[in-house]
Amino acid sequence: MKTLAVDPGEQRLGIAISDDCGNFARALTIIQHVSRQMNAQRIIQIAQEEGAGTVVVGVPYDSDGKLGPKARASMKLIQVLQDLEPKLIIKGWDESFSTQRVAQMRLNLGLSTKRRQAPKDAEAAAFLLQDYLDCMNAESPTNAE
Repeated sequence: MKTLAVDPGEQRLGIAISDDCGNFARALTIIQHVSRQMNAQRIIQIAQEEGAGTVVVGVPYDSDGKLGPKARASMKLIQVLQDLEPKLIIKGWDESFSTQRVAQMRLNLGLSTKRRQAPKDAEAAAFLLQDYLDCMNAESPTNAE
């Protein structure tokens, strides 16, 4: 089953989706922040449309690994998602530096300044999701010979 990832921000939320096997992540869309409740409803709608059974929400821990204001906002979003749709598996995942990783990737690709400054939210969600998938796949037993 697919996994949806959310990179929450103050203005926009990046959304990414995995493939059916849970191996690869891709950027899906960006939604504009309205309110926590409305954002959660839209995330649930996208998860249902995409056939996702799990939603991973980025939690930006501070440099000490603690919950700062942005991380607490992510935790509140997780709670609203769980309250609205208990059938979905909702998880928090450390998304520290995902946006910076996208910026560095764009720089390494030699993109123009204008393209480097375009919203990074969906790509950051894809980085977050790929990290989650890689970790989950590393923990899962394989059918290796």
